[in-house]
Amino acid sequence: MLPTPHVSCDYDKVYEPSEDSFLILDALEKEQAFLRTYFRSKPTVVCEVGCGSGIVTTFMMQNDIPNEHAIYLPTDVNPWAMDSMVESASLNNCCTKMLSPIRTNLTSSIRPREIDFLVFNPPYVPAESVPYMPLDSEANEGDWLDLALLGGDDGMAITWKLLDSLDKIMAPGGIAYILFCARNHPEKVVKTMSTRGWKCELTEHRKAGWEVLSVYKFYR
Repeated sequence: MLPTPHVSCDYDKVYEPSEDSFLILDALEKEQAFLRTYFRSKPTVVCEVGCGSGIVTTFMMQNDIPNEHAIYLPTDVNPWAMDSMVESASLNNCCTKMLSPIRTNLTSSIRPREIDFLVFNPPYVPAESVPYMPLDSEANEGDWLDLALLGGDDGMAITWKLLDSLDKIMAPGGIAYILFCARNHPEKVVKTMSTRGWKCELTEHRKAGWEVLSVYKFYR
């Protein structure tokens, strides 16, 4: 079993790694051999959308996931997550890696069709609406945590924004790993994405307390 990275962040401002974070780590470890074969030794642009504490991107850097030639472009709208990402990478001696965190909404600041490998642990908790994006000068600490958790109707409002843009943001041959809870109805997502020509595979599945979580792989 690969070691879990140490993280450095203020959990009043940045989402604390939990069962969903660890499920993604397990999924990536399970897929490590496949990914190294799939991407071989070519330069690979990696984007974790919503990097939060930085635990997932740091884990990938520690273990050369998907390969040793990866360039890491983690994104988050939370300004505190940018600091946490860099600090967590430093704490785990990953600063020599090609790392460039980007503060942006989803992948809007990354060039189209540039991402080879995408990981997304979205705000998947169903809610009446998606929280508004606060101005930095107006934001309370809890506002950033709500953005990391609440996903609107069926918890899928933000996830569908990314899924609907996969064709535009992913490079040819790109792969995306996305986490869902049972209330997101991932079986419906798979049906819809399959009609769009995406292959959808369940990679990892686990009951976590009152919730059932899963990680699906999407690729052409």
